[in-house]
Amino acid sequence: MCGLHEATSPVSADRMKSDGMKRSLQIRFGLVGFFTLAAAVLFLPSTPLGERLPSWWRDSIPKIALGLDLQGGMYLLLSVDVEKGVDNATQRLALAVTDRLKEKNFRFETVDKTGQTTLRVALSEGQAPEPVEKEILDRFGEIKKGGREEGALLFSLDDRYIKTIRDFSASQALEVLRNRIDKFGVAEPLIQRQGDREIVIQLPGLKDPKRALDLIGKTAVLEFKLVDEKASVERALKGEVPEGSEFVYQRTFDKRTGERSEVPFVVKKPILLTGEAVADARVSIDQRYNEPYVSLSFNSVGADRFAQITGDHTKERLAIILDGNVYSAPVIRERIAGGQAQITGRFTMDEAKDLAIILRAGALPAPVSILQNVTVGPTLGADSIQKGVKASIVGALLVVAFMILYYRMSGLIANAALMLNVIMLLGVLAMFNATLTLPGIAGIILTMGMGVDSNVLIFERIKEELRLGKTVRAAIEAGYDRAFTTVIDSHVTTLITAAVLFQFWSGPIKGFAVSLSAGILINLFTALVGTQVVFDFITSRKRLERLSI
Repeated sequence: MCGLHEATSPVSADRMKSDGMKRSLQIRFGLVGFFTLAAAVLFLPSTPLGERLPSWWRDSIPKIALGLDLQGGMYLLLSVDVEKGVDNATQRLALAVTDRLKEKNFRFETVDKTGQTTLRVALSEGQAPEPVEKEILDRFGEIKKGGREEGALLFSLDDRYIKTIRDFSASQALEVLRNRIDKFGVAEPLIQRQGDREIVIQLPGLKDPKRALDLIGKTAVLEFKLVDEKASVERALKGEVPEGSEFVYQRTFDKRTGERSEVPFVVKKPILLTGEAVADARVSIDQRYNEPYVSLSFNSVGADRFAQITGDHTKERLAIILDGNVYSAPVIRERIAGGQAQITGRFTMDEAKDLAIILRAGALPAPVSILQNVTVGPTLGADSIQKGVKASIVGALLVVAFMILYYRMSGLIANAALMLNVIMLLGVLAMFNATLTLPGIAGIILTMGMGVDSNVLIFERIKEELRLGKTVRAAIEAGYDRAFTTVIDSHVTTLITAAVLFQFWSGPIKGFAVSLSAGILINLFTALVGTQVVFDFITSRKRLERLSI
């Protein structure tokens, strides 16, 4: 049986090819138009025109934030007292060892921290030292044997553990400060380590430097200790503090009268609970006095521990101490289950909010001191913006003029693509709420140069094809095809460099890398799609004998 095949006529083949080109043009024009419109929608709220836009548009779109070098702000250099971090770790180990020995029913008197890295376990009469020593060494790998005394065992921290604690103190301080500042509400802060124990903080556009310093510098070591009811406060004031206790104050300030007061307390040294057990901290209002206070919620371990403490010490006073200051010392009426507590202290609303922020973010593992505090004025930022914008405009005008003079109509097309490149890049920066710095502006200018470079490569290829005698349409297609590999190669190598800068550098260099990376990706689109679609549109309308290039 013979099959019949209908031959496709040349006319229908040309029509199909023409229809396919029209669809391709429509899709590419649609993509260029969509991305340009989307970039304009994202970018306009960050411009001076943003104030005239409708509020639903202006307020719902993220804006490009200006860096410290452009809008001013605060620069801080902090030093972390890592040795105090080691001291705190030793104290925590003393508490952990105490709990472990109680759990195993060993007979002992006290577990004391006798030095920065040493512990002393005083045994009860009749308790053999060997099983206690074995239990401690087996359970706590960070502790090593330190010798024996009559009726006591000596231990010290392992050297590797001490080194780890020092590094951890700086790293943890960095994370705690980052959490505090993020909750404080500063746009795009820079927080990074410098050396072994220093931290650099940049807060662009900060409006309340004093409050920020108070928030950053507060160690926020929250401790719950029992008040030593048997101790004489009068004797303690003269320096006669009982062994195992310490002297602290409850310092208050009356905002209405301006009077300061200090109430002395003698509290027992053992820390029953710390801020590490706090899961959440919120500001609440006391209905009786209409004053704010901080409500604490403990995690599961902390809730159990707090219930045990309040159950074992009913009718005693529990001092709530923050950074060495007694905020309150209420009498424990009964066992408190549920993991809730509160800190009162005649706070203002801002003080209560900041204290809640600090407790939620966590205590610093070690105190920090401010080595350098520099406030950058907005006049420097305004001057930098003016010079950066001026340099960008001058550079752009020179590039535009060169492209028109050298490549004529094709240069106009390249310039239009260059403008699209800048608009889309600013739209992307706005979408990610990026911070614009002087290095970021340099990245934008470099992106403009990369965009021109791509079009120069393509146009020179097209000119070579025209000199070989090809038609305008064939020369354009061949030019883009042959330049494709070179353009991709140059952009990928630059993108790798930008990625390395972003990974291994920080601060302003990262801003440069971000703007350069986004610009490179956008430039690939505008150079290989944006300009070619214009040439294809022109050549599809009529048969060109010559190309203005």
